Parts: sequence; C-alpha cells; structure tokens
Amino acid sequence: QVQLVESGGGSVQAGGSLRLSCAVSGNTYSSYCMGWFRQAPGKEREGVAVIYTAGGYTYYADSVKGRFTISQDNAKNTLYLQMNSLKPEDTAMYYCAADPRRLCVISPLSAIQRSPNWGQGTQVTVSS
Repeated sequence: QVQLVESGGGSVQAGGSLRLSCAVSGNTYSSYCMGWFRQAPGKEREGVAVIYTAGGYTYYADSVKGRFTISQDNAKNTLYLQMNSLKPEDTAMYYCAADPRRLCVISPLSAIQRSPNWGQGTQVTVSS
C-alpha cells in the first residue's frame, strides 16, 4: 500500500504563491501516475495536474495552465505543485493521489481517480 501525505497549504492573498508537497511512503514503485486534485465546497472534485513519474506525460487543467507546475523529486519520493498567481477560485482542499500500475500511463488522469491511494488533503485559501 502507498501512503501519501500532503503539506504546504495555507492562506494567501490573490496573486501570491504556494508550493504543495506530497510525500510518498510505504510500498514504493519505480514509476507512478501521480496527480493533484482539488475540491471546493459544493463542487465536484477536479483534476488539477498529473504527471507520469517515468517521464513523457503531464496534464494540467485549463484553469491552472501557465500558473501551476507539477514536479517530482525521485530521491525524496516527493511530488510537488508550485502554484503561482493564485486566484480566489483556487480555494479548495487539495489532494495528492497515485496509481503505481504500469498501465496507468494509458489514461493517467482516469487511472488516478480510480486509485485507492489518496492523501488526507491540504487546504488552500486565496483571499481577494
């Protein structure tokens, strides 16, 4: 089983930046489909950014393209989400999720959404 622990959330004014981290522990694998999702009160969960850790694939939701960057540090088994130019509509609980199956690369976003490996979430609040 894979354990995921997010950190780095907080409160920031519009235009500010935050960097979220997701530490991976437990059964580790050579590659994952990993991603960041968010859910605001009363809204559906949204896939924000996804990466295939062996390389060759990244995905960003249209709402965050050009502002958010997903990255990884394999030595630290950590996934990051750098969030710049934050907007009030970015306010949500942010979750990290992972799918370690090789076939996840066929459709990474869908695979991760079906995965049982999710963190507990970290709150991001952006004030205007």
